[in-house]
Amino acid sequence: MSTSLDSLYDAICASRHLEPSQSRTAKLFREGMPKMVKKLCEEAVEVGIDALQGKRNETILESADLIYQLYVVLAQMDIKPSEVFDEIARREQLYGIAEKLPKNQSSKVTTV
Repeated sequence: MSTSLDSLYDAICASRHLEPSQSRTAKLFREGMPKMVKKLCEEAVEVGIDALQGKRNETILESADLIYQLYVVLAQMDIKPSEVFDEIARREQLYGIAEKLPKNQSSKVTTV
């Protein structure tokens, strides 16, 4: 799995400077963070709607789109996916499960 995710991130980074007419990824980078975040939110909503409606296949497809859009935002911010996975591992060591932290503890994240 991580190999596919690593390949996705690498492809996004490699595409960011292509001509927008040739690459949707390059077009997103050209349009900037507001467009990237809008697309990320749209995909998250689509995943939620499909999941609520019990549409398994559509939820899978939209989840792939959501991960792609998240990786675009991470690349724009120069955040490597490994940094996110390191945070998940840190939470798992602290709590025995990689769950969302309470709001008062999430600010204690250390940066790499």
